[in-house]
Amino acid sequence: MTKSAVRGSREAVWIVLFAAVFAIVGILLGLNAPVQIPTGYARYTAVMILAALDSIFGAIKAWLNGNFENKVFISGLLVNSVVAGALTYLGDKLGVELYFAAIVAFGVRIFENIAVIRRHLL
Repeated sequence: MTKSAVRGSREAVWIVLFAAVFAIVGILLGLNAPVQIPTGYARYTAVMILAALDSIFGAIKAWLNGNFENKVFISGLLVNSVVAGALTYLGDKLGVELYFAAIVAFGVRIFENIAVIRRHLL
């Protein structure tokens, strides 16, 4: 293994580890914070959390498969969240529940990623 491949692998581990740790810390803080999300924003929050979880599990799967790339992870995290929020907003403006499409898509991808991770770890 070349020196740059080892360095890239270490960077991947740290980035995935930081994302997972900050996701867990964020969830714990969110559950224990006295902040109430207004009902109108609950759908936006839900699809954006699913988008972030999809990106994190996708990064873990890519890292285990040996093809993790920092740029793909960061861009996926941001773009998926923005597109999910935009889809929800568009659905609200049209009077259609478009956020269900994001929930189904991200839910399926999350379960697929978890299945691959599980098979890899077994």
